[in-house]
Amino acid sequence: MTHLQAGLSPETIEKARLELNENPDVLHQDIQQVRDMIITRPDVGFLRTDDAFILRFLRARKFHQADAFRLLAQYFQYRQLNLDMFKNFKADDPGIKRALIDGFPGVLENRDHYGRKILLLFAANWDQSRNSFTDILRAILLSLEVLIEDPELQINGFILIIDWSNFSFKQASKLTPSILKLAIEGLQDSFPARFGGVHFVNQPWYIHALYTLIKPFLKDKTRKRIFLHGNNLNSLHQLIHPEFLPSEFGGTLPPYDMGTWARTLLGPDYSDENDYTHTSYNAMHVKHTSSNLERECSPKPMKSQDGVSQTWICAILIQP
Repeated sequence: MTHLQAGLSPETIEKARLELNENPDVLHQDIQQVRDMIITRPDVGFLRTDDAFILRFLRARKFHQADAFRLLAQYFQYRQLNLDMFKNFKADDPGIKRALIDGFPGVLENRDHYGRKILLLFAANWDQSRNSFTDILRAILLSLEVLIEDPELQINGFILIIDWSNFSFKQASKLTPSILKLAIEGLQDSFPARFGGVHFVNQPWYIHALYTLIKPFLKDKTRKRIFLHGNNLNSLHQLIHPEFLPSEFGGTLPPYDMGTWARTLLGPDYSDENDYTHTSYNAMHVKHTSSNLERECSPKPMKSQDGVSQTWICAILIQP
């Protein structure tokens, strides 16, 4: 076993071999072959190229070296194209800190039965006067940067559950195509994480319509891993056992404490008050998102070919 696999359980090492084609005998050669491709993209600034960093991209693409390099290049290119998003990219940034304190994202302490980390988003908690969608996305990406340092999670991956309960039409109207595209590019195309599933629960009709609109921007693999459960928590429990879920999702765990993950990142400087002062969180830990409108744009009988109302477009056209 190479030192790059140190700390992994025997079960995880075997999983990496069977599911990801990870071979410790040629691990360093695989990494070097990806590194050798960097010269082909002089337009991209590869700010980190150490073995451990490149390895997470190989794991995310099942050791297909060309695909791993493409993801590595997209990771840094996304950051080059969105410089403002990654300025002061740490937990004590005021925008990121507000999003974290408001529970974007939630991160459960324990992993599921496949060893995957479970991330939660309670969409209705998005106070648009307090958090921009961009700052919520930044907080999610920062959280993933911290979590992906764990080699077990590089192999086992993540689960995302989005609870749309009480998410209003007015809130949905802020989910414009441009910011959704920014999120898709950041999470699907430019980050070395393995997402085993994205689960929507309690989604209203306009979230169905939104999903229909963004489908063309999703890869086939991503589409197959998005599950729309509605109010049917039994279908969620068939994929994620109740003992790993908080009570909000019909699980046996206590209700989720929105401050849990923020306290992990912010440490003793965590505060749920409205004063956002400089904290001691060190970026080196990371080496390496109106009722009148709803009535006016309520669902109409018109259906698209796959049966989803298209009147969500009102939410895009009617912007305050």
